[in-house]
Amino acid sequence: MRRPLNSLIQSSAYAFYKVLTTHCHALKLGTLADVYTANKILNAYTRCKELHIARKLFDEIPHRDTVSWNTMIAGFVNCGNLETACKILKNMRRCDFDFDGYSFGSLLKGVASAYRLEVGQQLHSMVIKMGYEENVYAGSALLDMYAKCEKVEDAYTVFEYLPEPNSVSWNALIAGFSKVGDRSTAFWLLHCMEKEGVRAEDGTFAPLLTLLDDIEFYKLTIQIHGKIGKHGLAFDNTVSNAMITAYSECGSIRDARKVFDGAVGMRDLVTWNSMLAAYLVHEEEELGFQLFLDMQRLGFEPDIYTYTSILSACFEKAHKSHGQSLHAVVIKRGLEYLVPISNALIAMYIKSNNTSMGEALKLFESMELKDRVSWNSILTGFSQIGLNEDALKLFGQMRSLMVEIDHYAFSAVLRSCADLATLQLGRQVHVLAIKSGFETNDFVASALIFLYSKCGIIEDARKSFEETPNDSSIAWNSLIFGYAQNGQGSIALDLFFLMRDRKVRLDHITFVAVLTACSHIGLVEEGLNFLKSMESDYGIPPRMEHYACAVDLLGRARRLGEARTLIESMPFKPDAMVWKTLLGACRVCGDIELATQVASHLLELEPEEHCTYVLLSHLYGHLRRWDEKANLTRLMRERGVKKVPGWSWIEIKNQVHAFNAEDQSHPLCKEIYQMLGELMEEITWLDTDTGLDALISDFDEPCESCDAKLLSA
Repeated sequence: MRRPLNSLIQSSAYAFYKVLTTHCHALKLGTLADVYTANKILNAYTRCKELHIARKLFDEIPHRDTVSWNTMIAGFVNCGNLETACKILKNMRRCDFDFDGYSFGSLLKGVASAYRLEVGQQLHSMVIKMGYEENVYAGSALLDMYAKCEKVEDAYTVFEYLPEPNSVSWNALIAGFSKVGDRSTAFWLLHCMEKEGVRAEDGTFAPLLTLLDDIEFYKLTIQIHGKIGKHGLAFDNTVSNAMITAYSECGSIRDARKVFDGAVGMRDLVTWNSMLAAYLVHEEEELGFQLFLDMQRLGFEPDIYTYTSILSACFEKAHKSHGQSLHAVVIKRGLEYLVPISNALIAMYIKSNNTSMGEALKLFESMELKDRVSWNSILTGFSQIGLNEDALKLFGQMRSLMVEIDHYAFSAVLRSCADLATLQLGRQVHVLAIKSGFETNDFVASALIFLYSKCGIIEDARKSFEETPNDSSIAWNSLIFGYAQNGQGSIALDLFFLMRDRKVRLDHITFVAVLTACSHIGLVEEGLNFLKSMESDYGIPPRMEHYACAVDLLGRARRLGEARTLIESMPFKPDAMVWKTLLGACRVCGDIELATQVASHLLELEPEEHCTYVLLSHLYGHLRRWDEKANLTRLMRERGVKKVPGWSWIEIKNQVHAFNAEDQSHPLCKEIYQMLGELMEEITWLDTDTGLDALISDFDEPCESCDAKLLSA
């Protein structure tokens, strides 16, 4: 079990007290002149991270040796102070002390942690110059540095020069190839390592397990688990934690739980966090909340990762109270000022519902320190709930405050441009994305495809797609949606088959896009076949949104009975989205009886949602059932439900002008209403018999220029 923080502080204080006592005794006995004794005390100070005292002692040692210098270098590296460590190395050379494998090894460790490739390359040249390229300690550290800086080819070259690579060297190389996602090379290296008779360790298997992140690797995960057991590492913390994550990623929450249960007595905080993350990935929120309580009951204090994970599960309506309780716990424990936790709270409130955006903004404004994630969360929130003007203003503010704009920010603001149909502004953001080097990013490309599709320029959407690597489903899905929504469903389906043939990984969004395409071009049977074959042929179980698409498909074909039967056969309880889709179909078909039944379900699920009342009211009005319409209006009034007014907007000279019904907020309001009045007068005049007769007589008069144009055509 993990020791509480206060016991760790006490043990650190005791270790420091012990070093001070030893130092005093050495001073009293005059043994500091002995370099071995001095180095031991020096090493103890660096381990306690008391570098200022260590530096003072180092300066007082009369006869330093290479160990003294290496101890100081290692001390500063371990405290993350690479610059000072480099200065000590230079001073070591000036004082005529030769470097050894440990000097280079310690410094290269710091370079790897800081990802300072250019410094590592300079040290590499010194290693070669001084003949240490075959030294196992220096060579392994050099290999590890290149691997962590993702220069795996250079790491492999260094590896080949090592006369007898040990397990550290092999592990560093395997970790490097695992980090860059080269699965085949990483497992080939494991095979070579075993063939050479080098024993695999926890550091061998842990990085390999990160590569097993899909259901197709489930059998391989079981094989690796068996190999881990043979090596006697089944109860190693690092390996167990990685196994939990691997099984979860491969779709088996049951196996993940087995590994977790088998680690009783050896669990650390990472074990609990790994299991928590597994539950949340598999949408087992209730089990996640129970685990969160169990870990504290057993004495494990949640850390930042625990809180950010559990908060991510609190956006569903059923768990909203949990989110508020956790917010209170965070405040009580004084953690609300930690940026990652504040970001998690902001995300939770944004995802909860549209009305919680105020809470998210309040949190954002109260943060003394904001990082890129904080800004992106609010920007994405504005974009997702339709506050697109606010999103554009925030994006401008981010640029003026020199906040780093990344692919998430570009994606959010481009989607806001798409929702507002502000093509010119969208093009300007596109140019900015190109200048920033993000135009080929999957998320940015997807947003660009969405923008141009929404504005009806499908050719430019296709161009944005072609500029991406085309190896992930994100851009493909957006383009399939784009063609479907622009009435080109056949091209959308052709893209799906091309995507499948090129072995691009399909996901649940792909099938939403495909079902949308089938719906838009009336391919009912084909769409239903896609729904039936999703799990059997592609391993993707249908979700709520797929059933909603299928209901829309049947509704457009006026097959309401089949749509109702499909809803009743769903493996889970239909949500409001599914019922709203059927209600919309009832309105189109004029089926008031079914519409009334569907509306009763919706009013039970979402009694405060105005859309249900409005749709049903329109249907009653269309069928001239005025009593029912009046009753519905009365019910709205009693429940305090108000119709949310629609907005219209227009872009003029890169400025978006937004209006809603009876709006008086625009600075040119007076002139707009005057022009509107003139237009209404003209419409009224045209609607009278005199106006129509005058207009018809104008059309009856022969027009030579028109006749000439018709003849030439």
